[in-house]
Amino acid sequence: MPRRGISAAAAFLGNRSRVGFKRSSNSVLMALQITVCAVGAYAFAEQVLGHDGPLFAATSSMIALGFSSDPRLRRVLEVGLGCTLGIALGDVLLALLGTGIWQAAIVLFVSILLARFLDSGTIFTTQLGLQSLLVVLLPAPEGGPFTRSADAVVGGLFALIITMLVPRDPRRAPKSEVQDLLEELAAVLRENADALSRSDSTLAWHALVRARNTQPPLDALMKSLRAAQEVALISPAQRRHRGELGSLERSIEAIDLAVRNSRVFSRRLTSVINHAALSDEAIASLSQALEDTADAVTVLARGLAGSHPAERRLNLRSARNDLAAVATQLHPARLNVSRLEGEGLILLFRPLVVDLLQASGLSHDEAAGYLPRL
Repeated sequence: MPRRGISAAAAFLGNRSRVGFKRSSNSVLMALQITVCAVGAYAFAEQVLGHDGPLFAATSSMIALGFSSDPRLRRVLEVGLGCTLGIALGDVLLALLGTGIWQAAIVLFVSILLARFLDSGTIFTTQLGLQSLLVVLLPAPEGGPFTRSADAVVGGLFALIITMLVPRDPRRAPKSEVQDLLEELAAVLRENADALSRSDSTLAWHALVRARNTQPPLDALMKSLRAAQEVALISPAQRRHRGELGSLERSIEAIDLAVRNSRVFSRRLTSVINHAALSDEAIASLSQALEDTADAVTVLARGLAGSHPAERRLNLRSARNDLAAVATQLHPARLNVSRLEGEGLILLFRPLVVDLLQASGLSHDEAAGYLPRL
């Protein structure tokens, strides 16, 4: 192998090793929780309930607790209901069709379609299909086929107990993710400002692509928030955080709208630059407004992600004041905009700033009140 190929392979393996080690080190606590939960559920089903080899108690607890950011209560319900319905369906089809390969194929096909009809959850579909298939292919365990369903419920309950008892701050993940999302939005705004000052429509298009790429992180943030709210609901030690998570949810809803408006604005900016629709004075004033908004978004990110109430209030107030100052300037005359294309660009930027003001804690009417009348 050429020396360059060996160096590239070594660099690749070194990078993968560093990433893997970091991922493993960050998962130590979660791995310990899953281990205790799975072994505990298995032991309980075996020693207390008297089930022979209750593997479903261990596997269902692992699925329900797992590394996914989906809410755990939903996963527990999907495992328990999917297991129970799958066994019931398998028994019915077994009585009608008997056992065999072609019967198993029919059972699995019908089970999957029924699961997709009842619910969109992947775990629910997998559990229902798997259980109905096992009923047809394998002999029933001692105690009847619904022993597996009881084991699945035991595993799910153990997962919920671990969730309630482990002292994990549910706010950490959504706060970190909302900060990353807002920093990316700030980068989009700065890239738009740079595109405008350089009269480069390609940079504006890059900003549009970057804004579109924020959708997966936004979806992940919503999942993290729902999981955090669920932990705060079922864990007595974390219930005090429900109010803060509710405020964060309202801010995230406004941020979602701001991100969507940033895409519309970036797309329109590309056209405005291509048609040279802004004067030098308008370019300078609007570029400054974009930069000021980006700076305010960075402060807003620190406010929403802050760990101390005083720090959060200070940053949110600062972001609110900075955004309000931008909002008061969003009038074509104040930004030296005279042509119709430029006026349309201002009209698209106004709701984006209103969304950000709402994310800082204002109502829609309060936020819109900072905009000058057109």
